[in-house]
Amino acid sequence: MTSAAEDRTLILLRHSKAEQSGYDDDHERELTKRGRADSRAAGAWLHERHIGVDEVLCSTAIRTRQTAEGVWEGGCVEADVHHDSRIYDASAERLLDVLREADPDANVVMLIGHAPGMPVLASLLADGEGDEAAHERMSSGFPTTGMAVLSYAGHWSDIGPGDAALEEFVVPRG
Repeated sequence: MTSAAEDRTLILLRHSKAEQSGYDDDHERELTKRGRADSRAAGAWLHERHIGVDEVLCSTAIRTRQTAEGVWEGGCVEADVHHDSRIYDASAERLLDVLREADPDANVVMLIGHAPGMPVLASLLADGEGDEAAHERMSSGFPTTGMAVLSYAGHWSDIGPGDAALEEFVVPRG
């Protein structure tokens, strides 16, 4: 195994709070004022912990794109962003398929998506492994801007159920 396949970090970020009405197409919903502030707070949280991101796998929905922009505005160093229509309204299994296609040289990958797929994926990957307090916080719900930080040792193409450890679960608010 190469050094690029060790000590990986996966950040699963549910998009920030979006407008609930006024859109004919759910895909086009934009962030609220609070959602924009919360996404900046997520970026600040990452920046304060010196967590940089190498690659972002992002849903094509407007609210996820705006969440990514807010993370950068909050201080997290910008990364290569790949918008993937398969992430929109995806199951945990489909999200796992997308994740397995992450850049093999990326040590820190952020996946920005939607519920219920994101919370289910976090639970599927961690399967009780990691920080007990983080699991408790996550079990209380995975609200908008909920962010699960998992550690993983291996190639992205091999990641599967129970292969990661939940290191932190936070819900940054701006």
